[in-house]
Amino acid sequence: MSGSISQPRTRVDGRFFRLGERKFHPKGVAYGPFPPNQRGEHFASPEQTARDFDLVLELGANLLRVYHVPPRWFLDLALERGLKVLIDIPGTRTHFALDSHRARTAARAAVTAAVRACLGHPAVFAYSVVNEVPADVTRWAGPKAVVDLIEELVVAAKEIDPDCLCTFANYPPTEFLQPRNIDFVCFNVYLHHPKPFENYLARLQMLAGQRPLILGEFGIDARREGPHRQAEVLSWQVEAAFRGGLAGAVVFSFTDEWFAGGGQVDDWEMGLTTRLRKPKPAFFAVQRKYREAPYFALDQYPPVSVVVACYNGARTLQLCLDSLARLNYPNYEVILVDDGSTDTTPEIALLYKFVRYIRQDNHGLSVARNTGIAAATGEIVAFTDADCRADEDWLYYLVADLLRSDFVGVGGHNFLPPEDSAVAAAVMVSPGGPAHVMLTDREAEHVPGCNMAFYRWALDEISGFDPIFTRAGDDVDLCWRLQQRGYKIGFSPAGFVWHYRRSTVGAYLRQQQGYGEAEALLVRKHPEYFNAVGGSIWRGRIYSPARYGVSLRKPIIYHGVFGTGFFQTLYAGGESSLLIFCTALEYHVFITLPLGILSVPVHFLWPLALTGLLLSATVCALAAAQADIPRRQCTFWSRPLVAVMFFLQPIVRGWARYQGRLMLPPVPRATWDRLAAKADATAGSACEHCYYWAEGPLDRLAFLDRLLARLDAEGWPSKADSGWSHCDVEIHGDRWSHVQLTTATEDLAGSKRLFRCRLRTKWSLLAIAFTGATLSLELVVIGLLAGRFPWLWSVLLTIPALGWFLHTERRKAQRV
Repeated sequence: MSGSISQPRTRVDGRFFRLGERKFHPKGVAYGPFPPNQRGEHFASPEQTARDFDLVLELGANLLRVYHVPPRWFLDLALERGLKVLIDIPGTRTHFALDSHRARTAARAAVTAAVRACLGHPAVFAYSVVNEVPADVTRWAGPKAVVDLIEELVVAAKEIDPDCLCTFANYPPTEFLQPRNIDFVCFNVYLHHPKPFENYLARLQMLAGQRPLILGEFGIDARREGPHRQAEVLSWQVEAAFRGGLAGAVVFSFTDEWFAGGGQVDDWEMGLTTRLRKPKPAFFAVQRKYREAPYFALDQYPPVSVVVACYNGARTLQLCLDSLARLNYPNYEVILVDDGSTDTTPEIALLYKFVRYIRQDNHGLSVARNTGIAAATGEIVAFTDADCRADEDWLYYLVADLLRSDFVGVGGHNFLPPEDSAVAAAVMVSPGGPAHVMLTDREAEHVPGCNMAFYRWALDEISGFDPIFTRAGDDVDLCWRLQQRGYKIGFSPAGFVWHYRRSTVGAYLRQQQGYGEAEALLVRKHPEYFNAVGGSIWRGRIYSPARYGVSLRKPIIYHGVFGTGFFQTLYAGGESSLLIFCTALEYHVFITLPLGILSVPVHFLWPLALTGLLLSATVCALAAAQADIPRRQCTFWSRPLVAVMFFLQPIVRGWARYQGRLMLPPVPRATWDRLAAKADATAGSACEHCYYWAEGPLDRLAFLDRLLARLDAEGWPSKADSGWSHCDVEIHGDRWSHVQLTTATEDLAGSKRLFRCRLRTKWSLLAIAFTGATLSLELVVIGLLAGRFPWLWSVLLTIPALGWFLHTERRKAQRV
């Protein structure tokens, strides 16, 4: 055994596991427990175990899940046959009385003893420190107490063996238990119909987040359902698990022999073999699927063009192209579009003969991606960035999820590489990073541009990316335009890339400045997706390693009546919007800065000014304290750095957003008589009411659809009624005012119809803010200096002039 101890151990690699340089996909079977053998161990004899292991190998499994700590001879036999062992530690189940210090100490001692007994053995895959905490126990002790104990047991295990993998076996009634320090997520799921089973696996994939997900137990009783039904169900369950991108699966169980509660269990038959180890039909069904797993053949392998847009990305470009050379997909090409790089990108590109290299002048991200689309020969076009390296199965899972759905595009996770710097880890958990927004467990509202793929025909239909987005925002705009045409975008949890974050604070803030500029363009083009202050309105839930504020409310759990719900749902508490505002640019402009200026001449205001600044700093510190920084990349200065970036990011991004909105020119004026075909207006040059009449089948909704289409063609940003508005359409495009259009229909003689249009203008946020800031500043100056300079009261005469100017702008907005 001395030589075998040096063998590589299993480690986590994104959403999967790796054993040495190769991926390890657990294809497991539950084994035991059995009546005590001659040594008092809850395992079969060594001779029977050896025969069982030969059958396990014949099954095609590579992992055993056992429910007692195995003796060394058991691990040695497993190692000889290349089997890994997932060890459930039983002492933590029998002593799970969370309100007892004595039981808690016993549970910790059980974990410590188990890890010591198996310390360093290469056959050990992982430890499950707890198996299925009963729902009523969780209700009794409280979810936080349960999670705290699980995390404490994981810490106890890693104190003995820092490199061991730890999990706990969860199940649907307590799916809301989400310890932060487990290495992978393990769930026991017993659902016997395909659609609920697949839907629940999709839900678990979202709960797992950035960690691998293993199906720790699944099975069906052949005694009640019949042996052929057992074979049928297990067959599609194995395939559904691996097609769904799970890292592994464990069938329950190897044999019908099962010892529990101090006696032999005789009233069920969930084994793949009989008590005498005779294979049942389910054995051969699982055997066939395990031989195919994890890469079940796709119905087709359409050609894929992978487009990489690069501008001065030499630092990580080689890692990107190396990963793309190893993709596990038989039919793809790689197109590198060099957008006028001034670094060594051209020299690096020449090293890769399989890459189609295109160099162009610097035109920005969207043009570079459109260049790649134009050069692509694939039916599907996938996109990643030069600062990403793709998992080898990236394309396999993206294409698989695209083919088996009605989505026109699909995206996936982007993870921080384990070798990236501590600064990059801090950047990852700071606000503003790339994130996916989910409408359901499968359908996305937005997927980041560093990991997405679309059918070529869908990209052609919307003319690709909008060239106005030169640094960011192109992916958001593309997703929204596809959804506005009625298409759907999916999410592939297993199709992930490693994304190197910005390695300095300056680079991170420049990125956020680019995002702010992109938001100004998005507000202009898609005002319906933004609120009055320019904040984005997402219909779905944002999934990101970064928090967007400070969590103050506890999550709410729906337990079912008396806590008996089999699927108990967690509703996240969310971040406090009021505290988030304390970090916004608007807060500093309207509160921190004025109080700071006024506290210079008015000394008694300085405590209030200091309090305002400290409130913002405190929110940033709390957000940094709650940040989930990767353990291996967390230093003593990581959280202070995150706090600094939480403070600076809203200011830099907000300034760029407002600067962009101010500098954008107004859209070209159009005339209403060009907005609807076969309609005549009786309006003058500026009016609140105008009228159109039409003959034929044109109704009010068709009129509005035609109007919106013409507005889009003319370049007018508009927000159509979503059911909550008091008008039909709100038309943007002017810095100072917006026009709200409300329509009504009057049927006339014959087939004629009169469309009444009411045009009301309202001040824009900029006009309100500018007016308020101007008036406040003038009053402050007058209040401080009017005693010495009485003529300053004449400054108030600018208010009527400002009002006249804004009124004129509102009237201009009606001249359409």
